[in-house]
Amino acid sequence: MPCPDVYSDASRPSEPDAGSAEHRRSQLAANLTVVRDRIQRACERVGRDPGEVSLVGVTKTFPASDVRLLAGLGVRDIGENRHQEAEAKAAACADLDLTWHFVGQLQVNKARAVVRYASVIHSVDRLRLVTALGRAATDLERSVRCLVQVDLAGETGRGGVGPAEAVEMADVVSVTPGLELAGVMAVAPLGVPPGPAFARLAEVAAAVRARHAEATWISAGMSGDLEAAVEHGATHVRVGRRLLGERPSNR
Repeated sequence: MPCPDVYSDASRPSEPDAGSAEHRRSQLAANLTVVRDRIQRACERVGRDPGEVSLVGVTKTFPASDVRLLAGLGVRDIGENRHQEAEAKAAACADLDLTWHFVGQLQVNKARAVVRYASVIHSVDRLRLVTALGRAATDLERSVRCLVQVDLAGETGRGGVGPAEAVEMADVVSVTPGLELAGVMAVAPLGVPPGPAFARLAEVAAAVRARHAEATWISAGMSGDLEAAVEHGATHVRVGRRLLGERPSNR
């Protein structure tokens, strides 16, 4: 479904003046309308309530000023995949009522630092990471929602456990103090239609829910494939490019 980005300028001042801020707000509002319309139409095709699908705005490489504008437009779930950038933005926007989602691969030695600001971790795929996250959450007296990342294609470097191991990983998360099992997450394989992969993820999610009724989240779908994800039960879609515009080629 064609939906050209409204904003593609690689120059993004971190402290925009009033005129440029209003212009940027208009761009983001237009993009947001397109994304929400895509979600609504996908829901209509399969008889779902659009209210069942949460939009996570992935703001990597974009400034904290964009986070503030998105918050003003009603986007309160913010996703990041790089700790250093996420930490700085969370601090800059600490006065806002936001839920920070860490959506990228997470190194064990960064677990404590990420737990300080992130309420949701989408990329749990190793026992050592579960242990580190649980210890950090307990020490910091926080409760962190975790999604088991499922590898749907065996693509080295993208993270995730195999579908057959997802329930076992979920079992471990569910009994780890400081952590709440929220559900599953996946990235569609490259170069093939995403529908079959998201259908497989739905099966994995059902298997996890059969043992853990609280694990209702399915985080799937991004700018290019959110319709297929929604049609196969996604409860959270992670959208960056179609919401904020093209990222600079050097990032």
